[in-house]
Amino acid sequence: MSKLFCFGLGYSAEALTRKLAPRGWQISGTARTPEGVAHIASLGYDAIHFDGHSPGAAISDALATTTHVLVSAGPDEQGDPTLRLHGQDLASAPKIEWIGYLSTIGVYGNTNGQWIDETDEPHPGSERAKRRLVAESAWLDFARAHGKRVQIFRLGGIYGPGRSAIEDIREGIARRIIKPGQVFNRIHVDDIAGVLEAAARGRGSEAIYNVTDNEPAPPQDVVAYAAHLMGLPPPPEVPFETAPLSPMGRSFYSENRRIRNRRLHDDLGVTLAYPSYREGLAAILAASQN
Repeated sequence: MSKLFCFGLGYSAEALTRKLAPRGWQISGTARTPEGVAHIASLGYDAIHFDGHSPGAAISDALATTTHVLVSAGPDEQGDPTLRLHGQDLASAPKIEWIGYLSTIGVYGNTNGQWIDETDEPHPGSERAKRRLVAESAWLDFARAHGKRVQIFRLGGIYGPGRSAIEDIREGIARRIIKPGQVFNRIHVDDIAGVLEAAARGRGSEAIYNVTDNEPAPPQDVVAYAAHLMGLPPPPEVPFETAPLSPMGRSFYSENRRIRNRRLHDDLGVTLAYPSYREGLAAILAASQN
């Protein structure tokens, strides 16, 4: 029997479990808070508390029968908490066939809008992206040292039901922030799940994959299209220089890149359900109206 253990069973991991659980997979996962643990349990999965600061009780026993592992818990100042606190458990787990690590395209840094792929050297600019790249290297070192199959997935900006421009417009918080030449790379959460399922089932010969849709796009175009779908006028334009952004939000605009996803198609054999934000937003709106 296939058994998936998720270090950090959050938004993306939950999308994967929705594909696997109906097919008989056993699911276990961790959360940092009591509320998160309760949510995992409410889905019918085995739930374990793991805050990244001390080993999670029962994780060692759970990994002993696990066949597949997904790691979405991010690194901290000391490195990757999963490897630090449960690396030996993973190394000695006898049934593990695959480990997937969710990273970010932020490791590439700023390319001034140029196209890049997995063969380009990462140059992370932010501290959080630097930590991700260090964590990626640690996982690949772990794979070589212990003979485990590890694959890295560099995700674009994640959107999906409950987390999209559709909801932002409904809540009155959508803005069309204008910074000439700026584009962002996105991926629908269900396409993340499709990519991970293909990899978990043994497809793909590469260690690193960019997971984005086919069309990097200006953020204001996405908001305008969502408004169009809803039959509403788009929010007014706001110049980037005067936009009320948090420091983290402003930092996202400091990096501009276009990500190629050819390896995802050619090596993993994945066809995206939502090749651009247009299909993704239309599906989110349709589902919300049912």
